[in-house]
Amino acid sequence: MLGFVPPLPQQPGRPPSSGHMIVCGDDALARRLAVELRFIYGERVTLLLPPGRDAGGPETPLTQRGRAAALFGRMSAAMNRAGNANGAAGSGDTNAGVEAVRIMEAPEPSDDVLEEAGIDRTAALALVYDDDERNIRAALTARRLNPRLRLVIRLYNRKLGQHLEELLDQAAAVAMPGIDPALLDASTTVLSDADTAAPALAATALTGSSKIIQAEGLLLRAAERPPPRAGENADPGLCTLALLSSTTNDPAGAEGSDSSGDEAPLLLPDEHTVAAATGRGTVVLEAISRADPDRPATRMGGRGAPLAQVFSRRLRWSALGVALSALALVIASLLTTEDTALHSTYLTLLDILGMNDPAEDAPPARQVIQILSGVAGLLLLPLLIAGVLEAFGTLRTASSLRRPPRGLSGHVVLLGLGKIGTRVLVRLRELDIPVVVVEEDPDARGIPLARSMHVPTVIGDVTQEGVLEAAKIRRAHALLALTSIDTTNLEATLYARSVKPDLRVALRLYDDEFATAVYRTLRTAHPQALTRSRSVSHLAAPAFAVAMMGRQILGAVPVERKVMLFAALEVAGHPQLEGHTVEQAFRSGAWRVLAIDTTPPADRNPDLAALPPYAPEGGGDTVPPPSGLVWDLHPGYVLRAQDRVVIAATRRGLAELLRRQRSAASRR
Repeated sequence: MLGFVPPLPQQPGRPPSSGHMIVCGDDALARRLAVELRFIYGERVTLLLPPGRDAGGPETPLTQRGRAAALFGRMSAAMNRAGNANGAAGSGDTNAGVEAVRIMEAPEPSDDVLEEAGIDRTAALALVYDDDERNIRAALTARRLNPRLRLVIRLYNRKLGQHLEELLDQAAAVAMPGIDPALLDASTTVLSDADTAAPALAATALTGSSKIIQAEGLLLRAAERPPPRAGENADPGLCTLALLSSTTNDPAGAEGSDSSGDEAPLLLPDEHTVAAATGRGTVVLEAISRADPDRPATRMGGRGAPLAQVFSRRLRWSALGVALSALALVIASLLTTEDTALHSTYLTLLDILGMNDPAEDAPPARQVIQILSGVAGLLLLPLLIAGVLEAFGTLRTASSLRRPPRGLSGHVVLLGLGKIGTRVLVRLRELDIPVVVVEEDPDARGIPLARSMHVPTVIGDVTQEGVLEAAKIRRAHALLALTSIDTTNLEATLYARSVKPDLRVALRLYDDEFATAVYRTLRTAHPQALTRSRSVSHLAAPAFAVAMMGRQILGAVPVERKVMLFAALEVAGHPQLEGHTVEQAFRSGAWRVLAIDTTPPADRNPDLAALPPYAPEGGGDTVPPPSGLVWDLHPGYVLRAQDRVVIAATRRGLAELLRRQRSAASRR
């Protein structure tokens, strides 16, 4: 079990590192983050929660404090079991158990509350309330009380987050003149749990899911690959990041997690382990490609003709019939009279519109054609009226939600358009995957987006009969149950499976034990269907924790129920990296160096995850500048102090790297 880490000696222009951190929040992410910091990184943590339970909210079995205490108790017990199994029972951790995290209750993180929590001697503060305004207000207060504080802020609004990060970094720069730009970049970090979890949730709806990590305008794709058949050699890609659990291809098997024992997936295995593994799928770093600037999500149906949106199919067929009738009359006139084509067309149109004189002295053929033209004109009149009414109705309901079309099939049914559901919807539409949304609240956050993207939407309670049928669940490819209520997600999943037993399902559940039980039961009951259970807080907490430690997180990749991190590190000060070759720096099951940034330190982009500026070349289209990251690493390359590297690491592996860096710094 991790013990407390001695603080770094204070360096000029560097934020203080006292080993104490504060987490302020009101939902599962705050509790998960406190667990991550305490039990993975060994930090002293104060958790600030709102008092009790909202009287107007749904009934829950535990208060905020009770939920946190239960979570800490379970984690502590798990850690103690792991420690005893590894012979580390006598590690001497003086803060085991629930008391490892100090829990405070307050309605708001006001000046007095933050001072009582110890803001003046705190290394980092996480503000992860579900309300953006509350997080911004608390961030401004905290920066004023402690300008040297490292801030990690949860914001859903990305543009606002960028401006806030610049403002708070500027305040830190004023308070600490001459601060290192890399340290300044780490002084304020704005993250979104929705953005962190959305790629993993969207990938569960796809066959052969892949995970995307962005670094300096590059896209790193980690893909799941099935085990090779007899006589085949598995393609390792650029490198093998993980071995999937031995039961991942067994529909009735257990999805691997930290508590799965030998069945759990193996993160960052060595070559011998990969070669010896039989019957196990892999996660490999498959490709690196240039990232394009963000493009808007596509609409359902693409850029179809406006007529298809204004007029119904039946009306369009009727108009085509009238046009063909007019054409036939023109041809008949040409064949029975000696008139020119232009004049015959002119007379026929006049007859259809009822604007011509009777052909009393004309030949019989001309008279018959005029009568038939009049009949066609009678058919045209109701057609014009129907067209006007349909166009008026379309314009009147242009802002209304689209209903699922009759012939839709192979789509994804997405339940819930809150923060998470909205981000997942954008991700699915970026991949051009057809989606039908089910949302109970007509004023939900993502409803305007669904309307603008013309995504078919069903407004109704998913637990009520007929709602999922309206979403065409019988012909759907997958179901993503992402509402904030566990029982709603479970009820919808059970009903959908009863309607379509082979439906691919991913459901969002808060409690890990409950999620594991649901997952195993569903896979046992429906062995031919794919089931996944995901916790947004479990996916997002590692990224927030790394930011709290002042390190740059590029992304978090779920491997079944484990999480692997991609981070950027300065080699200087890391005894496990500095002076070692790439091969020597690799530690199986802990970390692996993937790339080296060859850009001179003075010219580096502090944020590797950001797209570099695009500059015009020769007056033509804008193109990205060449990246300084080198991915095809020679095993014998020696890591130098001035290098910056991109690593893949487990949560515990990254914590160990940071702990050893601190230990080396304290000895110096």
